[in-house]
Amino acid sequence: MTPWISDSTVLIVGLGLMGGSYAKALKRLGYRVCALARRQETIDYAIEHDIIDAGSVDVNPELVGSADAVVFALYPEAFKQWIAEHQHLLKPGALLTDVTGVKCAIVYDIQGMLRPDVEFIAAHPMAGKEVYGVENSDERMFRDANYIVTPTVTNTPEAVEWCKSLGKILGFRKVSVLSPEEHDEMIGFVSQLTHCIAVSLMTCLDNPNLVDYTGDSFRDLTRIARINDEMWSELFLLNKDDLLAQMDMFLTEFMELQNMLEHDDVEGMRSKMRLSTARRAYFDKPTGGALACTVADPVTGLASDPAAGFVEDLEAGLVAGPQAGPTTEQTR
Repeated sequence: MTPWISDSTVLIVGLGLMGGSYAKALKRLGYRVCALARRQETIDYAIEHDIIDAGSVDVNPELVGSADAVVFALYPEAFKQWIAEHQHLLKPGALLTDVTGVKCAIVYDIQGMLRPDVEFIAAHPMAGKEVYGVENSDERMFRDANYIVTPTVTNTPEAVEWCKSLGKILGFRKVSVLSPEEHDEMIGFVSQLTHCIAVSLMTCLDNPNLVDYTGDSFRDLTRIARINDEMWSELFLLNKDDLLAQMDMFLTEFMELQNMLEHDDVEGMRSKMRLSTARRAYFDKPTGGALACTVADPVTGLASDPAAGFVEDLEAGLVAGPQAGPTTEQTR
């Protein structure tokens, strides 16, 4: 048995796009993966395609109680409700994490109601697609993506390291640590505001012939306008204050550009464009192959070399290995 194979059991609660992608990655690494989902068709598909080992549409006490780690891929309010109703089924010592896109409105409530013999350490995988469902799950979307761990003062150092290691073995390019407050301020800008802009672009002009005239710039800018309205409206409301602040900042900047145009301020516009170009360069992703690193198994805590198990898949272009070197801890 290769050293990165684990006999531990991971439970995925919510087997959609993100939950299914976690399941695929963890199963490929040798974990026993179980799942809870709302639809039997989802469970059947996941078992048939070897995404999970077992699953249920009911909150099965045996499945929940067997899990050493639980990943919650639920909408925020559904996540809190699940913990309130079913946490008594969790194995003592279980470690919990999530994929939720807001933190302050979730993390403190969950930690406040959770049993003392289990621990929740929040995380946000900054990856996704404009499609839904386990049928579209793909662990390759974690390649070159960012993974943010959002601990609070109640989290143990061991749980924080466990969660950071999970991001590494899933193949994320960079693992960062932010407080829930820092996360929500940042995510209001880089994610929620950008979705607001994309939605506004697609709704401000009703012209079905745009598709015949547009180029790549419009397609790229509005890619995320194909949006899950139920999930994103909930996320916006849960991060309302931070998002409104980011919207105000954007409107101020946009009005400044409009004013420059109105007054033929060519140098002002060019200066702003040069600043934009310089800042956009920060996002140019480095090229080169994935590097090996030694990390702790996120369930057992044992050290292993995840790249050793990735060699064949790396060569086939199926997965990306974790980034070498120490985890980056950043504040803003």
